[in-house]
Amino acid sequence: MKRLEKDTWLPRSLPLAAWLLALVPILGCSEPSGPVEPTGDVPEAEGWRMETIVSGLNHPWGVAWLPDGAALVTERSGQVRLIHDVFGDARLDPEPIGGVPDVCACGQGGLLDVSLHPDFAKNQWVYLTFADGTNDANRTALARGRLDRDAMRLRDVETLFRNPDAKSGTQHFGSRMVWLEDDTLLMSIGDGGNPPISFDGENIRQQAQNPGTVFGSVVRLNADGSVPKDNPFVDREGTRPELYSIGHRNIQGMSRDPQTGRVWANEHGSRGGDEINLIRPGNNYGWPEVTYSMEYSGPRISEKTKAPGVTQPEVVWTPSIAPSGMTFYTGDDFPAWQGDLISGALKYKQLRRSELDGTEVVDEEKLSIGQRVRDVRQGPDGGLYILTDEADGALIRILPTDARSG
Repeated sequence: MKRLEKDTWLPRSLPLAAWLLALVPILGCSEPSGPVEPTGDVPEAEGWRMETIVSGLNHPWGVAWLPDGAALVTERSGQVRLIHDVFGDARLDPEPIGGVPDVCACGQGGLLDVSLHPDFAKNQWVYLTFADGTNDANRTALARGRLDRDAMRLRDVETLFRNPDAKSGTQHFGSRMVWLEDDTLLMSIGDGGNPPISFDGENIRQQAQNPGTVFGSVVRLNADGSVPKDNPFVDREGTRPELYSIGHRNIQGMSRDPQTGRVWANEHGSRGGDEINLIRPGNNYGWPEVTYSMEYSGPRISEKTKAPGVTQPEVVWTPSIAPSGMTFYTGDDFPAWQGDLISGALKYKQLRRSELDGTEVVDEEKLSIGQRVRDVRQGPDGGLYILTDEADGALIRILPTDARSG
């Protein structure tokens, strides 16, 4: 994997802020190095094209496929939208789904991920993650409701879980969901935000190392929101029993390998240091005490990129690509991609294909989309689909260049 070349000269026209950032290495704030070599720019993938399925979505965040070929899409402002016949004559229903919980559509918050219960065909349960509260006191929450398609609304809506601790500011809610084979649910929760946002007298991000909170974690819940008895931290005094893994900054992409059951996640770093991690129960992923990230203002966040008891990432992206959305690809459109991870990127408006050899990422390519990619999913038809995070957002399918439109 290739790293971006670093300029060693400064043109006279460079703005003062850029001069200061360029001087960071000289001032002793060089980029962290460790066991994982950061990935810079990567080659462009060939042989693909885009086909827009529907547009007119307002900053969509997550998509879930219904058994009859329709789909539900969340909009961050608080709406759930229905797309009819995604794999045929697709049409966005003009009427939003009713019964959705109130959300704090503030900053990075709002209505976030959507997922169906594994036995949805029988119980009709739709799960939603969202920012609950106000700008000054908010938290990541999980709710569910039964979908009534005839009435275009959710019924029997209940909030199953809230972060027990409210935070100020409107950053880092996490919120991706993944179902495990035993029908328990994994849900990511962000670390709460960047300095100077504080909690309990220190930078809130330090709570990612405090097992007495769920900030900066993945939690595991039963379908009714209760705590599984075999959670890895369930019997530890002073530790939240919902915790599955800790030491995360802000996971916004998570996917389960359908063959091995392994759970993969991507997460935002600060300046550099975005990661792909293999999520294992009970593990600590280090943030912010062990990290390849640097402060937005320049210096290193930590002097450590490794430590005993801390799990190393499988990939480090520097510069940051701002990852969001992830799927494990098994479709037939791109046979060479089978078994690989596909991640969205908000900052560079692209997809990253991470080629796997077992649990090792051995190569990467990019697909330049030209729009912020918020979610990436494989459809039940085997197709690769993305949501673009725009005011006029779209559901788009990625197809081989030689594929005919349906």
